Amino acid sequence: MDKLKIGVLGAGHLGKIHLKCLKELEQFELLGFYDIDKIRAREVEEELGVKYYSSRNELMDEADAIDIVTPTIAHFDSASMAMKKFKHVFIEKPIVTTVAEAKSLLNISREANVKIQVGHVERFNPAFLAAQPFIKKPVFIETHRLAQFNPRGTDVPVVLDLMIHDIDIILSVVDANVRRVSASGVPVISSTPDIANARIEFDNGAVANLTASRISMKNMRKSRFFQRDAYISVDFLEKKTEIIRMEEVMDEKNLPPFAMVIDPCDGQSKKQIHIENPEVKPVNAIKMELERFHESIINNEPTPVGILDGYSALEVAYRVMDQINENLYHLS
Repeated sequence: MDKLKIGVLGAGHLGKIHLKCLKELEQFELLGFYDIDKIRAREVEEELGVKYYSSRNELMDEADAIDIVTPTIAHFDSASMAMKKFKHVFIEKPIVTTVAEAKSLLNISREANVKIQVGHVERFNPAFLAAQPFIKKPVFIETHRLAQFNPRGTDVPVVLDLMIHDIDIILSVVDANVRRVSASGVPVISSTPDIANARIEFDNGAVANLTASRISMKNMRKSRFFQRDAYISVDFLEKKTEIIRMEEVMDEKNLPPFAMVIDPCDGQSKKQIHIENPEVKPVNAIKMELERFHESIINNEPTPVGILDGYSALEVAYRVMDQINENLYHLS
């Protein structure tokens, strides 16, 4: 197996998780990490037994790939620096702070010709992986991502902190351009919106309704996908998937004894309701996304969540935030 030398930028809460995962992945040789907070860095070095580099440049020069798990405000500087050194880059979501930065990063990545993967980890959630084969041309999507208040996430608006996960998932399953975005939200505890609702309309007629909150009394991460003759429910938190399908009854006499059958009473044929709970295989989503990052580099294949995916999710997120800010202005 071709091992890749990798270094991690950022040793905060999520950075430590990445360090632990990389230590266990045989595909990588974990060189060490860099963090601007020297006191925390020394503590992490001792706790995890991973080398602390006091120089970001030195770590980048020795690595084949860089895993960026810093606060979002530092993403652009770190990623652009790594790319200019022709290093492959894994970068946590949101990809950068602004759409302008994302465009600039996109141009740099084209010149560097390196692999870029964005850490939209819900793409690798086992419940979503189990549901994916059943999601085909959804017409209406509804998502709820609710979290109890945690000061750690308030450096960015709730749209960039939470809702962007669902924006990325929706963009990955709807094969059409975004036509219109409407949204509302309000800051309750922090200085930026803590709860938000958005409606995204697509050129093919599909519609998505998204709610995100970081001031909920309980945690929830659920999405529902409605399409012709089927409804797919995904619980990202509980790792559960349910598929409800409608099939036309061709031979009513040979139906199972307890079959659920409905009669539309509009001249159409009766339909049988099928309820399935596909197997949700337990996986470590962060490990899986890092493994796929390695595969993309070694096999010279596109990354599963590329820089264009990260850019698109960020662009739609900003359209949502612009609508929220406009509505808040009119209400003030």
